[in-house]
Amino acid sequence: MAKFLLLFTIIPLLELFLLIEVGRVIGTVPTIFIVGGTGFFGVLLARMQGMYTIYRFRSELSRGVLPAEEMFNGACVLVGSAFLLTPGLITDVLGFALLIPHTRFFIKKFAQKKINKMIANGDIRIWRP
Repeated sequence: MAKFLLLFTIIPLLELFLLIEVGRVIGTVPTIFIVGGTGFFGVLLARMQGMYTIYRFRSELSRGVLPAEEMFNGACVLVGSAFLLTPGLITDVLGFALLIPHTRFFIKKFAQKKINKMIANGDIRIWRP
């Protein structure tokens, strides 16, 4: 719980600091356009990636394959979209990283290693009925 409290206080402060500094260097109006532009292009990219993920999900289901990777891709697109809707430059970078398939690949590998380590340590338990 303390990690989440830190996360939800430090990230917004860093975002605010970065926006103020960028605004000081390039000006207020260009900074607003950058934040608005990343949001606009982020929505377009999120829609495109979301539709593609749904298409792949349905395709794998129709072949009788469990679409586990597409479920993870869908989660990445959802979280990336939420990051892009949040005003700020750090969250925009994270959002785009989750929406672009090539960078999402590395994020997936990192998450798989982390989850496997948590399972091995007993932090995550999987029950079978």
